[in-house]
Amino acid sequence: MTQERKFDDALKELETIVTKLEAADVPLEEALDYYQKGIALSKWCDERLKSVEEQVVELIDENDQSQPFPVDGEDA
Repeated sequence: MTQERKFDDALKELETIVTKLEAADVPLEEALDYYQKGIALSKWCDERLKSVEEQVVELIDENDQSQPFPVDGEDA
């Protein structure tokens, strides 16, 4: 999977695969292919989320803020 892939597109594709597998009328070999592709997409999405989380943590650390968002009633 390339980094050019958009997260939302990957997630939609994963949802499509899950729907096809849940239909239970998919031939075994095709189901196996869908399953393998689904696992790869799931791993890619997980890695992408972790990467974005790390970027957010770095941004927070760079700005030396103890909270990423203002608490109700406080100014940013």
